[in-house]
This record gives sequence, structure tokens and C-alpha cells, in this order.
Amino acid sequence: MRVLKQIYSIAIRECGILMKNPIYGFCMVLFPTFVVFFFTSLMNKGLPTDMPVGIVDLDHTATTRSMIRHLDAFQTTKVVAEYNNVNEARQAIQENKIYAFLYIPRGTTDGLMTSSQPKISFYYSNVTLVAGSMLFRDLKTISSLGSASIGKTKLSAFGKTDDEIKTYLQPVAIDLHMIGNPWSNYNVYLSTVMVPGILMLFIFLLTPYSIGTELKFKHSKEWFAMAGNNPWIAIAGKLLPQFMIFLTIFYLFELYIYYILGFPHPGGVFTMLLLGFLAVISAQGFGVFAFGLMPSLRMSMSICSLWAVVSFSTSGATYPAFSMNPIIQGLTNLFPLRHYYMIYQINIFNGYPLMDAWFSISALILFALLPIFVMGNIKRAMLLYVYIP
Repeated sequence: MRVLKQIYSIAIRECGILMKNPIYGFCMVLFPTFVVFFFTSLMNKGLPTDMPVGIVDLDHTATTRSMIRHLDAFQTTKVVAEYNNVNEARQAIQENKIYAFLYIPRGTTDGLMTSSQPKISFYYSNVTLVAGSMLFRDLKTISSLGSASIGKTKLSAFGKTDDEIKTYLQPVAIDLHMIGNPWSNYNVYLSTVMVPGILMLFIFLLTPYSIGTELKFKHSKEWFAMAGNNPWIAIAGKLLPQFMIFLTIFYLFELYIYYILGFPHPGGVFTMLLLGFLAVISAQGFGVFAFGLMPSLRMSMSICSLWAVVSFSTSGATYPAFSMNPIIQGLTNLFPLRHYYMIYQINIFNGYPLMDAWFSISALILFALLPIFVMGNIKRAMLLYVYIP
């Protein structure tokens, strides 16, 4: 009972500190809320649409004009200009006016009719990876459809039936099933990892900051006296208000994306609540560990910021971890965001049992328990060290 009273007293003291220092309000409520709405609204359409494409049509026939109309009908492509030659179209790409262009040389239609295999070229900029890959798909599709249209006309003239023509033009039929995200919604892929990663970044930074400022402003002995010089009680009381606020932010974020925006979540409510809880305690645990490892406000925050930023690359959300260098692939397990992502995709996105992600769940719990190894060092720093700017 006495321990609970001590934790409560320290937590009340910490609430006063949170209210007096505006940096906590910005980093715990204002910035996280901005990040949630910024990233989810940035990709609110799911896929980029009407990306500008140019045309260089030197054939000027009904067939090529039909190809251009079909290309313009695609959701992701919008034909915005027609150029006289390849040089003009290339310059337009360099000036960022268009992302790609289709080049149709003279004699294309005649070559299709005589089966002489005319060459249709398309050029696209892959500087923007998403735009480049999606326009490549559309341009390749329209190029294939152009020859298929001529082939269908010729086979019909020979008296072939529609079934025979379909078998000849497409001998293998593709039955495509996109599991989990059939809309190819990039918001579902990225916001579910990017936003939690940034929230964990704030936790990483604020945890050593709140501990280090006690030493900086010479309040550490007063703080530990309230805990009876017990570092566990002191840390628990200090981080409890931050834990409650960050956990609330995480849960409101999950409520927003899964129930307002309608992101797929076959894993259920319990898994979402568990993942939010594990994310907060693992980030706080690592923050305490970083300060205990190096009891300096500046150095511990630097370690946490570096760890949080590298997490975005090692999580596997944008580039698969199994394709990384084997050494880097092993090091990815040292980052909490990697395990957050694994639990999300296994249990929430795909709906598999929690036991399938036992390793990542255990890893996040171990991150939360890291302060065990540095509590003695934190106590020594708070009671004996003198802050050095």
C-alpha cells in the first residue's frame, strides 16, 4: 500500500511537470495528433490517380488514337499532352511536367496488320518509385492490348469464334486474388507502420528527456526521496502519466484507422489493444535503458533518436527484411518497430493466432524489461552525478 502511495505521489508531481513544460504537450498530444491526420490524409485516395503522361504519336491512325483513349481511361494515368518528337517528351520528363510518355512510330498500324512486329516504346521516370511502377504497368498493358486488338480483328476475319480467339490471344488465364488489401491501398500499407513508428519516436525521446531533466535542474534527489530511494518506484511514478497519455493516443489512432477509415483488421480488438500496450511499454523500456546505459540527457536522447530513425528502414514495411544483407537482417531484431510490424501483419492484418507471432511479442516484452539491467546505474546517477551540459 505504501508503494502505491509513493507511485501516486510521484505521478501527481509528474503531472504538474507535464502541465508546466509545454514541450510535453506538443510532443505527447499536438504533434502525434498532427502526424496521424497528416499521414492518413496524405494517402486518403489509397492510390495515386491521374498521373500525367505524354504521347508521341507519329502514326496518327484510328488504331493509335484508340490506344491513347484507352490509356487515358486508366484510373492512374491521364494523358495531358502530345509532343512532336521524343526530345520534346524527354525534356518534359526532365522538367517534371510528366512522369512517362508513349512513343508510337510511323507505320505501327500497318506493321500490326502485316504481323511485322512494329516497336512501340514507352519511357517512364522511376525517380518516384510508386509513380514509375504504376505507370509502367499501364503502359505495358496498353501496348499489349494494341496488338491484341489487331489480332482479334484478323482472327475474326478468318472466321474464328470468340472462344477460339480468347484461347489464342491469352492461352493462360490469370485468376488474381489480393489477400488482405484487395484495393492496393497504400494508406493501409504505410500509415499503419509509419504513424506508430513516429509515435514510438516521441516516446523514445521524451522518456530519457523526462529523466535527464531531473538531473539537469537538480531535482533528482527530491524525486528519489519521494520514492524512498527506490529507483523502480521513482521510474514507475514518473512514467505512469506519460504511459497513460501515449497509450490513449495509440488507442485513439487505432480507433480512427480501423473503425473510421475502415482499414482491414481481421485480427480483432484484443490484438489491437495488446499491440498498442506492447508498443508503449517497449518504447518506454528502451528509453529508460538508453538513459541508464549512458546517464546523460544529450547522449541518451541521441541514442534514442538514432534508434528510432533507423527503425523505419529495418522494420521491413518498405523493403523486405529477408532481402537485406544477412547481418542487417539479424540486426533488425534489435528495433522495437520491427516487432511491432511483424505482430501487425501476422495478427491484425492477416488474422493469424497470437502464437504465430510469439517471437515478436516476447521481443517487445524484453524491450520493456531492459531497465532491469540499468536501474542501479540510474540510481547512482540521480544521487551522485553532477549534470554537465
